Amino acid sequence: MNIRSLLCLSLAPLLCGAIASAADADRPAKPNIVLILTDDLGWQDVKCYDIDEPSFMETPNLDALAQKGVQFWQAYSPAPTCAPSRAAILSGAHPARAQMTHVFGGKPPRPHHRSGWPMMAPWYSVSMPADVVTIAEALQPFGYTTGHSGKWHIAMRHHGYPQPADQGFDYTRHSRGVQTHMKPHRLTGFATEAADDPFRLDANGFPFDQTHHDAMTFLKENHAEPFFLYYATWLVHTPIVMRSEVLLRKYEAKIGVTLTEAHQKNWKREGQTNPFYCAMVEQLDYYMGNLFDYLETTDDPRWPGHKLVENTYIIFTSDNGGMENSSKQQIITDNYPLDRGKISAMEGGVRVPLIITGPGIRSAQQSDVMVNGLDFYPTILSLTGAPVPAAKQFDGCDLSTLLTADPTDASLIRDGQGKVRDTMVWHFPNSGALESTIRIGDYKLVRNYQHLSVDVAPLELYQLYDSNSGEQVRVDIEEANNLADALPEKTQALNAQLTEMLTEMKASYPYWNPNSKLRLPHQDQVGSIVSCQLNDDQVVVHYRENGAEVVRVNLIYTTNGGEYFEEWFRAPATLQADHTAVVRLPRGTTHYFVNLIDENNFLISYPKINENKRVQAKLTYADVALSVN
Repeated sequence: MNIRSLLCLSLAPLLCGAIASAADADRPAKPNIVLILTDDLGWQDVKCYDIDEPSFMETPNLDALAQKGVQFWQAYSPAPTCAPSRAAILSGAHPARAQMTHVFGGKPPRPHHRSGWPMMAPWYSVSMPADVVTIAEALQPFGYTTGHSGKWHIAMRHHGYPQPADQGFDYTRHSRGVQTHMKPHRLTGFATEAADDPFRLDANGFPFDQTHHDAMTFLKENHAEPFFLYYATWLVHTPIVMRSEVLLRKYEAKIGVTLTEAHQKNWKREGQTNPFYCAMVEQLDYYMGNLFDYLETTDDPRWPGHKLVENTYIIFTSDNGGMENSSKQQIITDNYPLDRGKISAMEGGVRVPLIITGPGIRSAQQSDVMVNGLDFYPTILSLTGAPVPAAKQFDGCDLSTLLTADPTDASLIRDGQGKVRDTMVWHFPNSGALESTIRIGDYKLVRNYQHLSVDVAPLELYQLYDSNSGEQVRVDIEEANNLADALPEKTQALNAQLTEMLTEMKASYPYWNPNSKLRLPHQDQVGSIVSCQLNDDQVVVHYRENGAEVVRVNLIYTTNGGEYFEEWFRAPATLQADHTAVVRLPRGTTHYFVNLIDENNFLISYPKINENKRVQAKLTYADVALSVN
């Protein structure tokens, strides 16, 4: 069995039996699941995670939740941005395997500037395919009512296909709720107690949030049967606004700042000092407390004499690390002591808060075991006893034994071969980061793909912890001391392991730009495309080499060219002996590009894409591409 295939689930029947025997004999066999995925909430934004210097933020309800179950200190998101993490959690597939590594995908590969950017991201999908069996689809036939409230963001557009209803959710509601811009700016138009105010304040002075209301509606309407709620908050994503003036003024005073007209859109003070954001975090915590209180005070119709919370697993986490800034003028939060934040695979971009509570899980547990959002799917199946979907492949591990036996024992997490899981990989060949990382035990390696064009080492090695004593001792979670030169053998070993795992997942890598004004090695050996012909339904490409061997030719095509939301896909061509490549045009194709990749990873696009001119002229990619008609 492949090392990233079906993991640990053969233990599920034994585990469920052990849980049942420890619990009340009449406990309903199918526990409820509440999966709360917050948006851009940083590891240091939740009060109970404060280390080093405490933040101003108050999260009493989340702090209390941590005391009722397991608080993980080394939990990670599958990716450093939203869409790939969400798809990975719901599907169980690593972003590299799914070819969905960033947001706003589904576009032809191109540099952001024709000659100014030496590298470009590879093609990556913008949507989770409709035929992927999600957690909800696995639980539905097992007797669960499934609900979604809030953000989706794993399709070409928020309301595009496929939607939650297409992927296993009986109930789905989408609203940004309180997370919409305040007009004309965020120091005006605060919520009131007026009945016609869409954000009317409640008795505790907090604004109405439609997303939270929808989640609570699902619980109230469906708690008589086993339920799975996927509550995907829009908090605490931008815009950074606070509709409760009282709560905003509280943090203005607590931080010791004075809000002026200069802060209508901007915030330049560093650290966790943004009063708008701090108030947003407490607002999120308030809504969470409202949900927890409902579970704790509502009778369980399936279990007379007991409350819903007694047979409900709660998983609380974030889709990626905190967004430290949205522009040079808007500092949002600070993930210190972790390095960087969202849109980076450094620790600040992928380490996230994670709290899990539920039946059989002891209270007040602190865990330094390394876990990942990819683990949720197999864990939920194990905790509920639901069968594994046919041919399902997981890139995460079942955490149920860890949760119910000993959350501090890393040896309880094992892969499909029975080996203790001590390795995780992140692949982010996108944006300005252009990096992949691997963590094995105490060490983390960072591979920088753009090292030829920027002042950065090709490989960085950091020792995050020292476990030689049997306990993890913090060493360099700041990723400040690069040990690559001091430990060359370990560096190369981790780099080789990273390559092996990415190769197994058929990961796509960033490409060099042949038009780069910065001279790159082998740039003068880049070939060219001589002609591209469409014969019936076959695209025939003739190319010329110039010293570097062509190793791949890809067809980049769309079936809705010219529409506002064009979505582009990739299909490999077959290389032939006479410098010819042939690929069958997928049915329904309206427009296409041809990409030629050589042995040095330079990419040539035919036709060429000048991104700056395209944007300035307001052209779609179909306007630049070859048309089938």
